[in-house]
Amino acid sequence: MKSGYDIVWTPNALIELEQTIEYLSQNFSEKEIKKLAEKIESTIVLISKNPNLFPISKNRNFHKVVIMKYNSMYYRIKNENIEILSFFSNRQSPDKRKT
Repeated sequence: MKSGYDIVWTPNALIELEQTIEYLSQNFSEKEIKKLAEKIESTIVLISKNPNLFPISKNRNFHKVVIMKYNSMYYRIKNENIEILSFFSNRQSPDKRKT
């Protein structure tokens, strides 16, 4: 028996994650990047086991989870997968969010 949902990152979410890591590498230490990576990993484990743990976003199609205070991740349940749709930097204007 399967112990959780599979996690699938969309190309958009991977690009946003890459941009966030690039920003951190230019402006912060390796320690902050490691801390973010650990928080993402622990959050994904939680989501894979209980996808409804985090609240549904305003548009009611996606769940939103705050990853530390400067980043939010948006995901949806799609068949047997959790689809990560966006890894959004909260420092940006909300109008730039693609979800």
